[in-house]
Amino acid sequence: MGLLVLMFQNLQAQSAVNAFLKPSDSLNVPRRNTVVISEVALSAGVLVGLNQLWYADYARSDFHFINDNSEWLQMDKAGHVFSSYHFGKLGKEALQWSGASRKSQLIYGSTLGFVFLTAVEVMDGYSSNWGASWGDVAANATGTALFVSQELLWKEQRIIPKFSSHTTPYASARPNALGNSLNEQLLKDYNGQTYWLSANVHSFFKDSKIPKWLNVAVGYGAEGMITGEDAFVNTIFLPERKRIRQFYFSFDADLTKIKTKSHVLKTVFSIFNTIKIPAPTFEYRADGKGKLRALYF
Repeated sequence: MGLLVLMFQNLQAQSAVNAFLKPSDSLNVPRRNTVVISEVALSAGVLVGLNQLWYADYARSDFHFINDNSEWLQMDKAGHVFSSYHFGKLGKEALQWSGASRKSQLIYGSTLGFVFLTAVEVMDGYSSNWGASWGDVAANATGTALFVSQELLWKEQRIIPKFSSHTTPYASARPNALGNSLNEQLLKDYNGQTYWLSANVHSFFKDSKIPKWLNVAVGYGAEGMITGEDAFVNTIFLPERKRIRQFYFSFDADLTKIKTKSHVLKTVFSIFNTIKIPAPTFEYRADGKGKLRALYF
């Protein structure tokens, strides 16, 4: 009997969570207010935290711009496109959950990434060690435009920026910049990062029998980078002074196309749909060399 009671309580809990995550059919003012207040509070908290933990240790300056478009073989710019897109997607889906109109979702939700990341650029602009970057702003705008344009054109997201990452020996040559721990390296070491554009095939061929979840993806990466500029430090891991771009072609899956009535699973699928699944991949390098990888992430 006790087991049955526990199972019943678990089902009730799952049902309650599912009902909570289900988007409202019409404007739910308390939900909308919760979304707005939460986004403002979280954004303000992150910006204040960045100011205290990062910028406070460096001298201030008058607001200024820098040109860093040649740094890191533009891997950082790809990261800005990715981040702006998914922040905007999060903002749109949050307002959709509240039942806000589609117009509000696009105007106030989809622009969340651009607004937040532009605020970070302003903070960079007042730091003497950095500076606001027009290249970063353009990349932020590109990520937002990629999301909004698909909503306006197709009313769905057919092409999704995704991310994958692996560790490299380059981080050990400059751990303060490229990461000491595994978690830091996955986020900081551009040599191991790959940014993808993953396209859902069925979305372009609606009448076909192609699986609705099947995607093809093209990726961009680079390696041989210890600093942003073309400056190298020879170590046992870096016998050559060489920075090189890499291009990838692979298969992927759109997890949001998996049919389910569970809003819990829909939320989980949406979150993990930011990550490119490991799959067989063809790599082409800028030096003309190609390689087929049995599994790449």
